[in-house]
Amino acid sequence: MTYLYNQPSAFAAELIEGFVAANADKVRQVPGGVVRSTRSQPGTVAVVVGGGSGHYPAFAGLVGQGMAHGAAMGNLFASPSAQQIVNVARAAHNGGGVLLTFGNYAGDVLHFGQACERLRAEGIACEVVTVTDDISSASLEEIEKRRGVAGDLTVFKVASAAAEAGHSLAQVAALARHANQRTRSFGVAFSGCTLPGATQPLFRIDAGRMALGMGIHGEPGISESDVPRADVLAEIFVDNLLSELPPGVKLQPGTRVAAILNGLGSVKYEELFVVYRRVAQLLREQQLEIVEPEVGEFVTSFNMAGASLTLMWLDEALEECWRAPANAPAFRKGSVIVAEPLEASECQQATQNAIPAASVASQQSAQRVLAILDAIAAVIQRNAEQLGRIDAVAGDGDHGIG
Repeated sequence: MTYLYNQPSAFAAELIEGFVAANADKVRQVPGGVVRSTRSQPGTVAVVVGGGSGHYPAFAGLVGQGMAHGAAMGNLFASPSAQQIVNVARAAHNGGGVLLTFGNYAGDVLHFGQACERLRAEGIACEVVTVTDDISSASLEEIEKRRGVAGDLTVFKVASAAAEAGHSLAQVAALARHANQRTRSFGVAFSGCTLPGATQPLFRIDAGRMALGMGIHGEPGISESDVPRADVLAEIFVDNLLSELPPGVKLQPGTRVAAILNGLGSVKYEELFVVYRRVAQLLREQQLEIVEPEVGEFVTSFNMAGASLTLMWLDEALEECWRAPANAPAFRKGSVIVAEPLEASECQQATQNAIPAASVASQQSAQRVLAILDAIAAVIQRNAEQLGRIDAVAGDGDHGIG
């Protein structure tokens, strides 16, 4: 369950406020999310990531030097709106265009796509890259339908390093897509998460059982089994990922791979290290070279108990980006020169364009629209738990408070 909250409806907004207060040397809040509070190189590409809240460190924790320039943050497990994404992208824009990258979920695809169109209409060059690393969520024949899970980290890291190095928007987008094509993830869950104010978890798994292929919002897995020993779980992870190599990759001595063992919220770091011990053994038995592995929490599911393994199969370009230094609140790598903070005047938001006075007819229409929205909201609030149960089975996870 969730122990600490005030009003459930205010949880997402309050967590952003607290996160910024704790990391003001790296990020600042803007309408819709956060952006860097440090100076970026003028003329470079801005990488904007995002999705629903509840996945920390994704997405706000991955904003900083060497990582993303901004993160659009929706409500818990709900996509940010197109307006939120546009707000963040405008604030993050350095003059070299904007790359929007996010996990492949229906709401995110819709809203980031709309934001891209609006940014282009304003004259800001924009590209979109969706992350589709979860091998359990669709077959190879429908790989474009796969979900984005912990592979978000590899794609975000590669794109951000390319942008930091001064590559063009087209080059940054191409490298991000290349990273996505060479990234594969597989996860399991032992129990569901409970959102603030909810009376029960989004899904349940019988004690002593685990769901294989479970999504990060509680989307159904592909099967269930008894919870195994840690070594057996490591073997399940590695066997599944080695059974599907990306195009152009060969399982041969010396092949280089980045490995991420990701906790989904309630599995302790000590447990993850026990599992990774065996993962490393298995990969080395295949004579693979593991490059700067990561073990910890990177893309979580609030307080879900579970874990996933991600492999990105490296080439020279991807390895250079993966190893590049970074200094974000929740992800640090290498030696980073501290960036110059922005002046207070540079952090002020541009004022909105003045809205002309409404006619009498317009005011009357607005009253009718408001009454309709109030009625819709009341019906949704009365049926929130049932709508959440429906979407947990049939949808892509945009349920709960959102």
